[in-house]
Amino acid sequence: MGTDTKSEKTVTTRSRIASVLRYDLPASLVVFLVAVPLCLGIAVASGAPLEAGLLAGMAGGIVAGFLGGSAVQVSGPAAGLALVVADLVVRYGWRATCMITLMAGALQLLLGVFRVARAALAVSPAVVHGMLAGVGVVIALSQLHVILGGSPQSSAVENILELPAQIAGLHGYAVFAGLLTIAVLLVWTRLPQSLRLVPAPLAALAVTAVTAWAFGWDVTRIDLSVNLSEWSAPVWPQGDWHGIATAVILVALLAGVESLLCSVAVDKLHDGRRADLDRELTAQGVANLVSGALGALPVAGVIVRSTTNVRAGARSRWSAILHGGWILLFALGLGWTVTFIPLEALAALLVFIGVQMVNIGHVHNLRGHGEVPVYFVTLGGVVVLGLAEGVLLGLGLAALLALRRLTRVTVRAAREPDGRWHVTIDGSLTFLGVPRLTAELGAVPPGAAVDLDLNIDFMDNAAFEAVHAWRQNHERGGGTVDIDEIHDEWYAMAAGGARRLPAKTPPTAPDRWWLPWSHRGRRRLPAAGSLIPVRHQAPGGRPAVPDLLAGAREFHHRTAPLVRPVLHGLARKQEPSHLFITCADSRIVPNLITASGPGDLFTLRNIGNLVPRRGAAPTDHSVTAAIEYATEVLGVRTITVCGHSGCGAMAALLDGGEKAAELPELARWLRHGHLSLARYVSAAHEGAEQGPLDRLCRLNVLQQLENLRTHPGVERLLLAGRLELVGLYFDIPAARVHVLDHHSPVPAGPV
Repeated sequence: MGTDTKSEKTVTTRSRIASVLRYDLPASLVVFLVAVPLCLGIAVASGAPLEAGLLAGMAGGIVAGFLGGSAVQVSGPAAGLALVVADLVVRYGWRATCMITLMAGALQLLLGVFRVARAALAVSPAVVHGMLAGVGVVIALSQLHVILGGSPQSSAVENILELPAQIAGLHGYAVFAGLLTIAVLLVWTRLPQSLRLVPAPLAALAVTAVTAWAFGWDVTRIDLSVNLSEWSAPVWPQGDWHGIATAVILVALLAGVESLLCSVAVDKLHDGRRADLDRELTAQGVANLVSGALGALPVAGVIVRSTTNVRAGARSRWSAILHGGWILLFALGLGWTVTFIPLEALAALLVFIGVQMVNIGHVHNLRGHGEVPVYFVTLGGVVVLGLAEGVLLGLGLAALLALRRLTRVTVRAAREPDGRWHVTIDGSLTFLGVPRLTAELGAVPPGAAVDLDLNIDFMDNAAFEAVHAWRQNHERGGGTVDIDEIHDEWYAMAAGGARRLPAKTPPTAPDRWWLPWSHRGRRRLPAAGSLIPVRHQAPGGRPAVPDLLAGAREFHHRTAPLVRPVLHGLARKQEPSHLFITCADSRIVPNLITASGPGDLFTLRNIGNLVPRRGAAPTDHSVTAAIEYATEVLGVRTITVCGHSGCGAMAALLDGGEKAAELPELARWLRHGHLSLARYVSAAHEGAEQGPLDRLCRLNVLQQLENLRTHPGVERLLLAGRLELVGLYFDIPAARVHVLDHHSPVPAGPV
């Protein structure tokens, strides 16, 4: 037993090693080649030493990769944090910024231990995408000055104002280096896949470096000297502790949220194990502890590197770990090669990355949710005011829009034909909706009879007081108010002094929606305050509002909120699986007796559920067209003919057409049922225990199935096995659906 277990473990270990060598090792090299230029560029944008970017890439890859909750996410210095770091370097110095990174890591670790990672996902994606876009704009504007041979200004606004003068100046070879880098980046993505073995950022820097060296361009060279023996410990920031605490929280939250959102996005790109967000946040905290202690930039999960990792075929966390190891080896052994890269080329790479961070696709995705203003307010705030200010503006606007949506109320008041007023209130009835509510209710004339429908999922005290006061004043003036609460009885409970429900309630399916109009009552709240079932009637005894319109109104109130998501998905295309042919009899409701919903049945109804044979007279193109469309265009898999008990059309056939004598068009149509009648006569010995009408109704279904086979398209699909014919019989008084045998009028049995 023990030997078998050891053998299984050995096989498993060998399989994992083989997987790492086959998939993760090559992927780690690809990610390494992408990461090195980005690490250097982000260090430049952050105003940090170049080695700080490489060390951060190493810490993010090895530490976060080893401990993280996502198998394929790759962490490292993130462009989204560059503005924060640049501001901290100016304010506190580089070594103090490393201490802030270390403390931010400790905060992330604490948050991960307390399992609050899911709470970070409550931040509106519009704010996150707007923040990243704003950061991209700021980075692009600042590094554009470097390309032009100048120096970045202290703010994005100043960079914009100084840009015309900077463009007008003479810049020499610096501009050539920057433009060449951008040109290679643009062209590289359009090359055939076989030629794009080297990642675009590395190729662009290499081409520019070689070109500048070959032609002797006078460009700014960068220096990289990583010597671990010269490491110095981070120092405590000097200044107001409020500002230091704010900086720690800002770095921790921004890096944490970006990492968690990256984990969620990467989960959609692979079929492996889903990310453990709390573990991922904890790992990011440990990585930032290590990165801060080493004197490196703060790290976060990076979508560019993570996406590259997945597309390169990574299967496990070993790809991220190995990529961190390659960065460390590069920094220690090949750092001298960086001196060949022009600073203007790195600036051009940052401009390209910054422009890519303004993703128009995100704006398109946000349009349907009404969050585009949040995106642009956040973007503008980051560019004009600063990162923290822009994020706070975006969060504030997102909260206001969410509050507006949650408390949105619709009030409609209209005079019915019978003189009564119908008022409908939909949504969440809170104090925010009281001004509009009182204005609409005030438009109802004094003394009018009012039907008030409360289709609400919440009512606070201010809203109740407004409705109750209006009702009392209206009734004192001689009017009447009947209140119908479609969901929970918010008004009735408040009026009766009962305890109010604690929270909003979702829409519920209407009670007994399938009842005929004549069997349904409406819950009304008369002046006395007690609920009694009544039916609205005019003085003449007829319904005051036509039942059809009242039914449509009830659908809007009760059913529409439930089916709207389904119908929205079906709005562009129908894909029914069944053609359902049945009688026009009002007692047959196909969706009711089959428990089907929108999009399931392509329904064809006529008197007697008849299917004219091909070429039969009188010609009826409507039935043939429906069959043709259902089979050839919609591709239905089943055609069902459903008859029913007590069919009037079959009764007319049994009477020899006497009942239809005064209805000439009906008499012509019933000629298509003569074959069913002939079948009934020839099979008089079958089903003798059934009544004549019931037997003819069943035989008629079988005959229509045979008629269907006379249509070439139907027969062809049947022979190919792509279509099936089904006969059903609905026994109305028993409310039973039976499946009919194709060769006998006796039912094969209930469904």
